[in-house]
Amino acid sequence: MQQNVNQQAGLEAEEDFAALFEASLKEGGRGGLVKEGEVIKGTVVRVTPEFAIVDIGYKSEGQVAIAEFTSAKGEITVKPGDQVDVYLESRENDTGMVVLSKEKADKMRIWDEISAAVKDNQIIKGTIIGRVKGGLQVDIGVKAFLPGSQVDIRPVRNLDQFLAKEFEFKVIKFNQKRGNIVLSRRVLLEKQREEQKKETLKNLREGAIMKGQVKNLTDYGAFIDLGGIDGLLHITDMSWGRVGHPSEMFSVGDEVRVVVLKFDPAQERVSLGLKQIQEDPWHRADEKYPVGTRVKGKVVSLTDYGAFIELEQGVEGLVHVSEMTWNKRVKHPSKLLEVAQEVEAVVLDIDPKAKRIALGMKQIEQNPWTVLEDKYPIGSVIKGLVRNVTDFGVFVGVEEGVDGLVHVSDISWTQRIKHPGELYKKGDVVEAVVLNIDVENERFSLGIKQLQQDPWDTLSERHPVGTRVKGKVTKVTDFGAFVEIEPGIEGLVHVSEIKEERVENPRDVLAEAQEVDVKIIDINTSDRKIALSIKATLHEGEDDYREYLKKQADGAKARLGDVMAGKLKK
Repeated sequence: MQQNVNQQAGLEAEEDFAALFEASLKEGGRGGLVKEGEVIKGTVVRVTPEFAIVDIGYKSEGQVAIAEFTSAKGEITVKPGDQVDVYLESRENDTGMVVLSKEKADKMRIWDEISAAVKDNQIIKGTIIGRVKGGLQVDIGVKAFLPGSQVDIRPVRNLDQFLAKEFEFKVIKFNQKRGNIVLSRRVLLEKQREEQKKETLKNLREGAIMKGQVKNLTDYGAFIDLGGIDGLLHITDMSWGRVGHPSEMFSVGDEVRVVVLKFDPAQERVSLGLKQIQEDPWHRADEKYPVGTRVKGKVVSLTDYGAFIELEQGVEGLVHVSEMTWNKRVKHPSKLLEVAQEVEAVVLDIDPKAKRIALGMKQIEQNPWTVLEDKYPIGSVIKGLVRNVTDFGVFVGVEEGVDGLVHVSDISWTQRIKHPGELYKKGDVVEAVVLNIDVENERFSLGIKQLQQDPWDTLSERHPVGTRVKGKVTKVTDFGAFVEIEPGIEGLVHVSEIKEERVENPRDVLAEAQEVDVKIIDINTSDRKIALSIKATLHEGEDDYREYLKKQADGAKARLGDVMAGKLKK
C-alpha cells in the first residue's frame, strides 16, 4: 500500500516538473529554465561510441551525436567533465533523452559574432572553400558568398587560384533570417592600396630605384605594383639581351627592383626599366671580344642570311651564311644549325657603337684552300663532274666544296664557242689542266684546251709560207674573204689578193662555203693571223715569184694588221 502511494507521488512530481518545464519553454525561459531553440551550457557526463551525454540541469540528460565532436582526423575532441555549449532541439526523444546539437550552437554563436562585427564595422577572416555561380564560397564559421567582382581590384579570370586560401573580408550584406552573407575583399584592398599609394607617391620620381611585385604579364611587358600604383615594365626594358616573352623572366608575384624611367603625375602613368640598373654589356665589348678572339655562344635566331649567336646576355654576333663552312654550299643556316645549339666561332669584326659583331665558324677549322696548291700543282691534270654550266664557262668539281672554272676561252684553241652548253652539260665527266689557284679569293682556274698543244705553235711547220693549200670560205666582207685551211684556223684573202684585176666587191667573186686554192703568204703566230692569196696560185713556176711573194707578204702584213685592228671599214 505504502509502495503504491510512493509511486503515485513520484509520478505526480514528474508530471509537475514536466508541466513546469513546458511552461518555461512557452514563456521563453523566464522562469530560469531552458526552452527549445536556445543555446545553453552543459557538462559532458559520459562519452559513448554514438553519443556524448550532456547534463543541462534538466530531469533528463541530453545527447549529442558523437560525430559533432569528431575532428577531421577522426579523433574524439570531448571527454567527461568538459563544459560545452549546446543547442536544445527538442525536449525528449523516444528514448527519453533531450536532443541537443553542438554544431547548431556553434553556428548560432558565429551568427551572433558576425552580427556584432557588422554592427561595429569590423573585419572578419575566412577561407575560400569552393566556386559557386558568380563567385566563390567562403567559410567564416558559416558559409558566405564572395562575388567575382569583389575578389580583387582588377577582374580575375581564374578564380581557382584563390581556393583553400585565407583572407580578410568586409561584410557588405547581412541577413540572419535568410542566412545570407555577402563579403568583399576588394573594399579592403582598395583602402589598403590608397594608403600605400600615398606613401609611394612621396618617393616616386624619375631615376628612383624602387621595389615592386609583378602583378600581371602581357605579351608586351609586365605590370609592377609599386605600392598602390602600377608601373609598366616594357619587354624591351627588361634585359639587354633577347626576351621572347615576359614569362621567360618573371612570374606573377615575383619581387623585383626597377628604376623609374618616366612618371606622369597627372595620368599616374609610370614607365619602368630593369636593364637600366645594369651596365650595357656593349660598353666594353671591344675589350672583351677583340678581333681574332675565339668565343662560344648559343644560337638564338636563324635567318636566310645567317645565324645570331648570343655570346652573353645582351651581346649577339652574326655568323653570315658565307662564314659557316669552307666546304659546303649552305642554302639556309637551318641546314647546319638549330636554335639553342652551342657553337664556337671567331670574332671577325666588332663595332660596339652599332652593337654589331661579325663572327665566323669556318675559321675554327683550317682553310682547305691553303692546301690546294700543294695538292694540285699548276699543270697537273684533274678529272671531275661538271657541276654547273654558265655563259662564261663550266664549273668542274675538284673536291667537296671546291669547284674549278674552265673559262669559255679555255675550252678550245680554235673552235668559236657561243655558249659552253653546246659542248657540256651537268654531270659530264671531264678532264682539265690546273692553270691557277687564287687562295685569297678562292678561285680555281682550269683549262681543257691545254690538254693538247696549241695548233698555232706548229702551224709554220705544217704550212710554211708559200705553201699551197685548199680551204673553204667562211665569211665574205667588203675587204676580202676569210678562208678556213684547218678546223678552227682561218686566214684572210684580202680583196687585192683575189684576182689580178681589180675587184670592187668580193661577193661578186666568192661565196661562203666555196672551196678555193690559196697560198700562204704570211703567218703571225703570236697574233694568230694568216695572210692568204688566191691570185698567187696563178704565178707558180715563175722565177721571180719569190720576190713577188716577198712584196706581197709585206703589203699583206700591213693590210691584215689594219683589218684585224678594225681600221679598214666597210
